[in-house]
Amino acid sequence: MTASNDRPAPDRSAAGSSSPAKLVKDAGPLREHYGEPLEMALALHKPALDALHRRFIAHSPFICLATADASGQPSVSPKGDAPGFVRVLDDRTLLIPDRPGNRKIRGLENMVQNDRIALIFMIPGVSETLRVEGRARITLDDKLLESGRVDGKNPPAAIVIEIDLVYIHCGKAMVRSRLWDEDSRVAPGTVPSLAEFIVTQDGASTDTGLEKIEALVDHVYKDELY
Repeated sequence: MTASNDRPAPDRSAAGSSSPAKLVKDAGPLREHYGEPLEMALALHKPALDALHRRFIAHSPFICLATADASGQPSVSPKGDAPGFVRVLDDRTLLIPDRPGNRKIRGLENMVQNDRIALIFMIPGVSETLRVEGRARITLDDKLLESGRVDGKNPPAAIVIEIDLVYIHCGKAMVRSRLWDEDSRVAPGTVPSLAEFIVTQDGASTDTGLEKIEALVDHVYKDELY
């Protein structure tokens, strides 16, 4: 039997092997287990952008954008461009150009069904991240698209974010992962390339050959970013 999306139903036997007594099923015991949040951390929660938030956003070339569909099924999309590609329209509003991609537009479809979103802004070399929660709407407004113009091309669409909550997040995850450390970089060939995934997992591309797929990927990365 397969799931409704025609993929094989996942084997959840490992996930279900935990003792039922150890599974957390409501927030009360969870809060008791972890204790109360630090007052200092809660004090950083703000309803709108201030000058410090703006400075962080202006230097960020990369974000992760989390969305969910009407049923609550989540998805996270990476988005990146030159530092400051996310524009601050005012203290409660952000504008994100949506660059050309693989046209699956899963995140955009989610926003139409469920406007709640969350963002994480990252800056290479900086341990802290900036988090934003709010509501999204998709715009095709020419003036807003013009503001994201690169190489003479407007983005196909843009995302307007209405901010509900913004706060700086401590850098423990970055410190533990050593994400920005030079010696944390993996050697070329250590992990499979996009071309390897395509040749291995796309039956229609099996006969094309790895070299041709690699050349195609290189072309897309070099000439079709915008």
